[in-house]
Amino acid sequence: MGSRMRITGLALVPPPTAADCPKVTPELLASVLARYSRSNEGLAAILAKVDLANPDASIDRILKFVDYGHASIGGLTGGLAVALDDVSMWLAYKIFEIATMADGQESSTRYITMDAANVPTAEELGIPADLAPRWRDVLARSFAAYHAEYARLDALATAEPGRVRLPADAKPAVVTRLRKNYALDRARYFIPLATRTNLGLVQTSRMWATTVKHLDSLPHPEAKAAAKLIREELLKQSPRLMRHSVAEPSFIEQANQELAVSLALGQARLSSAPLADEVWVHVDRATPPWLPETQPVAEALRHRANRYGQQGTATRRMRVSFAWNNMAVAELRDLNRHRTGHRYTPFIQAGFYLPPEIDRAAHAALLQDQLELTRELMARGSAAYVYSLLLGAQTPFEHCTQADKFIYEAELRTGMGAHYRYAEHLGAALRQFTAQVPEARDWVVEGTAEPE
Repeated sequence: MGSRMRITGLALVPPPTAADCPKVTPELLASVLARYSRSNEGLAAILAKVDLANPDASIDRILKFVDYGHASIGGLTGGLAVALDDVSMWLAYKIFEIATMADGQESSTRYITMDAANVPTAEELGIPADLAPRWRDVLARSFAAYHAEYARLDALATAEPGRVRLPADAKPAVVTRLRKNYALDRARYFIPLATRTNLGLVQTSRMWATTVKHLDSLPHPEAKAAAKLIREELLKQSPRLMRHSVAEPSFIEQANQELAVSLALGQARLSSAPLADEVWVHVDRATPPWLPETQPVAEALRHRANRYGQQGTATRRMRVSFAWNNMAVAELRDLNRHRTGHRYTPFIQAGFYLPPEIDRAAHAALLQDQLELTRELMARGSAAYVYSLLLGAQTPFEHCTQADKFIYEAELRTGMGAHYRYAEHLGAALRQFTAQVPEARDWVVEGTAEPE
């Protein structure tokens, strides 16, 4: 008997070059697939009834016939891409935290303008008017400290070639790049979190609706403004499904409760002194009694050629929670983008990290003024306190996921070209993990963060 299997391709507009793919809008794609799930006709038969010249009428006709939840059908829209220019680093962080299923990128600190002019206004960010002059002064001095330390460290690396680790066969252009990266990676802790950056994300209409709803429910004016802009843009592509993207009581209440926790914890722990390293890892290997895990951990790991290889059920079924007490915001911005599982931070300043190459005493006045400004904003219950933080602010950070995802992150963040603080943080977590799962020790590679 011959196979009945067949495939029909669908392409979103703007269309690709494939002439045999019907070209549909995101909402028409979602409606056709919703009808497909409630029919035995096959996709080609359903598409034959669709008027591609009048997609709105076809969408309304299908959705009137099909009983569906807007969330489930919103996930069928395919990837809708949105780019946000000139948002604060805090908002970029928050969007990545919310959009747990998005693919996205943010501008690197190596390529954005480090200047007090590259910051949203105090009014845009909700900084109280009477504190705005102090806030602008702290930011201007922070940028000045960044530039001064960058220039000093770059000159130091030039004068002392052995200070920067270099590949044995490094060409002059590579040497220059790694020397400058050395300086930037250590000076960056003075960069204000309010600095403008850019980000682009791709996710379905369902996830965009949730993201926009969440942003619209936050107390930050910048978040609400971003929600409005994203909604207006996506209404052009997915008008029916993006209607469900406005602030909602449960989102508002949870945002308010999380802010209250952050303010209380932040005021209790606020400090500009460095916070010593602590890491916590919890591994849960429990399985139901009727479906025990029988694969050895070594068998789950040893067949991989690199971190992108497939892992077995022994690690995919293992739950791992890991947390640090002192994640500097500079590192948090990247570690927060590992999408799997749940990430949580109160986003406070429990300490302030500076690398040993920087003299903390030389910047004591700036760090004290920044701390006092943060204290005042928190005492007033202002959500805008986040915009007084610098990238050196240290906060607790927790991530809950599965062991295969943790192993990938640990190998990535200690591997070739990894930032030195990533390697320190993930190396410490990996050692705690292998202490609890010793069978993994021979098959998980803790890198040395050698330069690329």
